[in-house]
Amino acid sequence: MDFATLIGLVVGIGVVVGAILVGSGLDLFLNLPGFLIVVGGTLAATFVKFPLQNVFSAFKTGASSALKNVREDPRGLIEVSLELAEMARKNGLLALEGADINNPFFKRGIKLCVDGHPLEVVRNALIRDMELSIHRHDEGAHIFKAIGDSAPAFGMIGTLVGLVQMLANMDDPQSIGPAMAVALLTTLYGAVIANLIALPIADKLESKTEEERLTKELILESITQIHARQSPMILADILEGFLPENQRNRSDDDDDVDEGEE
Repeated sequence: MDFATLIGLVVGIGVVVGAILVGSGLDLFLNLPGFLIVVGGTLAATFVKFPLQNVFSAFKTGASSALKNVREDPRGLIEVSLELAEMARKNGLLALEGADINNPFFKRGIKLCVDGHPLEVVRNALIRDMELSIHRHDEGAHIFKAIGDSAPAFGMIGTLVGLVQMLANMDDPQSIGPAMAVALLTTLYGAVIANLIALPIADKLESKTEEERLTKELILESITQIHARQSPMILADILEGFLPENQRNRSDDDDDVDEGEE
């Protein structure tokens, strides 16, 4: 569970509701026609922009990405890669057939190696898999950004509709204030939907897509070196480059150099 998303939603909704309750009742901010204009119009515009299947797929991907914290530990992947490289170097690629690998992308790559496919075939298959996965996530982020753009626009449309209805009934001056308040509610709905739900989910999808890209590039490099029977020591140096500077292991040689400089 991604608790950051839950905390953000709870705090965001709590702040808005709390501000409302301080000055008035919650029922004053409930307007069903305005809400339907914003939600219905935003969905309609999204369906016009994107294929229906892609929109529902983006909703599923966005909810999963926002609520689930599925992350791979790069250090753990490196340790697994070094173990597999040692096995392949000593006993050949067939020795990896029964290896315990949890990551599906990594497992598929090792299976292709065990099946005897050339390195070029293995790399092309994995790169295509990676690009398709990244494309799906990118498309989901684009759809949620489109929702974030459309919601405030339809909030303004709802406000304009309310203003027209208000100006058409100017006989009673006392009704102008309440009618104006109702007209402005659609702008509020659009802003909340865009800035508390749609755009944050789009940003989170982009962030997690970049994490997935780096993880799969690490795995792809690992499989390439394992297929080439690379030395685990050299492989470790290669894969360390995928880690942030503060997470990389310092070798004894580096320590010796530092001591010599001192």
